[in-house]
Amino acid sequence: MSLRILPEEIRKELENAVALHQRAVSDYAKCLEFNKIMAGLLDKLEDCGSSKLADKVMGILIECNPKEGSHCDQATQIGNRINSLVMK
Repeated sequence: MSLRILPEEIRKELENAVALHQRAVSDYAKCLEFNKIMAGLLDKLEDCGSSKLADKVMGILIECNPKEGSHCDQATQIGNRINSLVMK
């Protein structure tokens, strides 16, 4: 699904999540914020019938496990996956 056909609110939230993830790699509070945004996006994508994109967001959430006091082990992989969402 192309991002162009998503509601503008969802597109902007997804773009915000991408930017936030880049800052969240070593910041636990930002990581939690990213996780919360992605969970909200998942609900919105499911509600608007964007099941393929929702599945991709679900995959990101499965791998995203914020840990206090440590660097994200999955940062590069999640970063690649989230960037691929907005590059299409």
